[in-house]
Amino acid sequence: MSDEDRRDSLADQAAAWVPPWERPRPPAAEPDTADVTSDVTAPSPATDDLPAQPPAQEPVSAPLPGDLDRAEPGRAESDRSEPEPGEPFVGESSEAAGVPRRQAAGRRRVTAAPEPAPELSDTELRGALEAILLVVDEPVSELVLAQVLEQPAERVGPVLDEIAAGYTAAGHGFELRRAAGGWRLYTRPEYATYVERFVLDGQSVRLTQAALETLAVVAYKQPVTRSRISAIRGVNCDGVIRTLVTRGLVEECGTETDSGAFLYRTTTLFLEKLGLNTVDELPPLAPFLPDDVEELADATR
Repeated sequence: MSDEDRRDSLADQAAAWVPPWERPRPPAAEPDTADVTSDVTAPSPATDDLPAQPPAQEPVSAPLPGDLDRAEPGRAESDRSEPEPGEPFVGESSEAAGVPRRQAAGRRRVTAAPEPAPELSDTELRGALEAILLVVDEPVSELVLAQVLEQPAERVGPVLDEIAAGYTAAGHGFELRRAAGGWRLYTRPEYATYVERFVLDGQSVRLTQAALETLAVVAYKQPVTRSRISAIRGVNCDGVIRTLVTRGLVEECGTETDSGAFLYRTTTLFLEKLGLNTVDELPPLAPFLPDDVEELADATR
């Protein structure tokens, strides 16, 4: 057989080839009951020991590469396992097909509502408000008081008004009044003289003679070192300097370039106490110096 005849024969076989899944199934033959009965009742001893032979299958010829191009349209549709781009396949979620997926509702934690705070009686609420107002250092609003006591703000306001009216009617030395958006206890203006006398007389402390002398040296020689102050006064002044610094009348203002000692000067509080604007307004020292100051200086050398 020539090559041309062989190619024609292969082409004819490929054209006549039918896939197994499209071939018509042969009708199932009804078994003969008599033969089955005879086979069951009287098995042949010669065939019992032999293994069962599988049914003969019809030889299937392999398709040629050209058969894929000539496949039937029906087979191409049934054979396709992957969808075209943009086309959903069977089993694809509805969300991919353009239908939004319905999300399952998550479990919500049921939190128990907090128990409401017990309602205070008028006497308890009044006492609690007075106790808080005695320790505050600035006016406190009704909302803050209501949050602290866990009571409605609509109830706290009228009670504060009643407390203020009660203090005024009783003639106490203090009163409860509104200030800066809140409430606070204040002393009454008619007793301001006594309060001022107590504050000023009870807190004022006079400076010692040594402190006054040291403060004068700092005021007229500032900035000055501690050793220079001690040399002018003739005594050690470390303790006095610490006292003046604690009172806020003297402060450090750097260090000396040569020795690295701390320099001291007077503060703004010093000017306020003396009623001065600057240290230039200090009175001159010449009128207070003795006439024989030069002789005293020579004697000390």
